[in-house]
Amino acid sequence: MSIRRSVVNAAAAAAGLALVVSGCSSADSGTDTTTEQGFPETLTLASVPAENSADLRASYDPLIKMLEKETGSKIEFVQASDYAGVVEGIIADNVDLAFFGPFAYVVATVNGAKITPLGAVISEQGAAPGYQSYGLARSDDPAINGLSDFAGKKVCFVDPSSTSGFLYPSAGLIEAGVVESGSEADISAGVTPIYAGGHDASALAIASGDCDAGFAFDTMVDKTMIEKGDLQAGQLKTVWKSEMIAGSVFAANNALGTEAIDKLMTLFTEKANAEAFEAEGFCEGDDCLITDERAWGVVAASDSDYDGVRKVCEVTGSDKCKG
Repeated sequence: MSIRRSVVNAAAAAAGLALVVSGCSSADSGTDTTTEQGFPETLTLASVPAENSADLRASYDPLIKMLEKETGSKIEFVQASDYAGVVEGIIADNVDLAFFGPFAYVVATVNGAKITPLGAVISEQGAAPGYQSYGLARSDDPAINGLSDFAGKKVCFVDPSSTSGFLYPSAGLIEAGVVESGSEADISAGVTPIYAGGHDASALAIASGDCDAGFAFDTMVDKTMIEKGDLQAGQLKTVWKSEMIAGSVFAANNALGTEAIDKLMTLFTEKANAEAFEAEGFCEGDDCLITDERAWGVVAASDSDYDGVRKVCEVTGSDKCKG
């Protein structure tokens, strides 16, 4: 199985994304050309896959169709390989809209990205946004039954900028006395970290024995991977659960302006959901679930919703939380 350490190539990924989206965004184009609805002719939407995906765009199709209809803009979708690249794209005004995990959203703001939350995703109609990080081991491994048992083991994390795949696990390992802080160097003093690059890749590495234990977010291992046949029910055991984490969030580059952002916020919270997508004929059934989190839709979110993530940043002292 292929396992990558994405942090090593963060700068390269950032530069790569800047090249990919350069000229796609209208936020920095210096032109007054807009659609009849008052939006730039092109809006660039960037996302980092939570799982290995050759075509992440397909999971955004209903949202893209809705945005193109309602804004009159062409939506240019960019599948980025690293959160750092998305942040750099926003700072350079080459990215207009982005989908962030909670930690990545906080890291983006700390590192100078001027963004406004448009809404957080929910798993089903009426649900509250949020999810949990799971600490995982093979069900047939009697030696690992809690985070304290991770000490000295090969442990799979997702990405150093992942909320449920690194930040909250770091806090858990600190509380369990396995490591002293959440920086990558200190993590290495307590466990042998392996950065799998995706939540599914982390879970698969645990299942295959490439990692003794590791982390992924709840619905990925409870539902998504089982439904896809990548994992068998009961193949992994959950030995730790984090507190509820604020939901992944769509955010807008402030360079778009207050009027455009307010309109986008209304679109995301009122028309970005499976029911509305299907009613408009953009999709049918499960094809109306968006992002690789397979979300039902989007609900209102504010910057203060992510104060819990900021608190965990303080607990861990993670270098990634610093500007």
